[in-house]
Amino acid sequence: MATKTSTAAGTSLTSVTLEVNDLAAAHAFYRAFGVDAYVRLQTSQAPSTGFRGFTVALTVSQPATVDGFVADAVEAGATVLKAASKSFWGYGGVVQAPDGTIWKIATSAKKNTGPATRTVDEVVLLLGVEDVKTTKQHYVGQGLSVAKSFGGKYVEFAPTSDSPVKLALYKRAALAKDLGVPADGTGSHRVVLGGATADFTDPDGFVWEAAPHAAKP
Repeated sequence: MATKTSTAAGTSLTSVTLEVNDLAAAHAFYRAFGVDAYVRLQTSQAPSTGFRGFTVALTVSQPATVDGFVADAVEAGATVLKAASKSFWGYGGVVQAPDGTIWKIATSAKKNTGPATRTVDEVVLLLGVEDVKTTKQHYVGQGLSVAKSFGGKYVEFAPTSDSPVKLALYKRAALAKDLGVPADGTGSHRVVLGGATADFTDPDGFVWEAAPHAAKP
C-alpha cells in the first residue's frame, strides 16, 4: 500500500487491532490472558511469515505479576519465547499468542513487594523499524508528539487521554533480538493502528486507519 502523507495535527494511537485467523479462539485467548481491554480483533487471512515487526509490551509492578500473566497466557495456549527471568534492568518474559502476536511482560522491580495482581501499569506498542529517525519524522509529520528520543535507537510518542496504548519505535533487528526471534519476516504485519485523521501507511508498512470521529463524510 502506498504511503499517504498528512500534516494534520492531533493524530494519536486510539486503538490497536490484531488481525487473526480464528476470531472466536483469539477472543477466548485474550480474555484468559487478561489483556482484551487493550486490543481489538478482526478476521484476516493476510499472508505473514516470520517476525511481524512489532510487539505489545505490558509493564507491571513486580515479578510475581509478570509470572501471573505469563502463566495465564501459556495456560490459554501461548508459546514461551523467553522464560521470565531477572536481568540488569528488571524482570520479564516473552510469549507468543496462538494468533502469532508477540507479547512482552516486564517490570523494573527485581523483588516482590506483595501478592501478584492483575494490574497493568502501561501498555506499549513497540514497532520494529529499519530507520528510527526517518520513521520518527514521518510520525511527527502526522501530528504525533515525541515524549522521549534516544537518537536512532528508540523513540516514544506522547499518548493522549484517549490512547490506551503508547506508541514507540525501536530498531527492527534489535527488537527481534530482544524478543528472542529471528528478524526475518515477510508479508502482512497483521496489525492495524487507529487514530489517524486519514488512512496512511508508514515507511515500514504499518497501516493506520482514520478514527471514526476524524473520518471525512
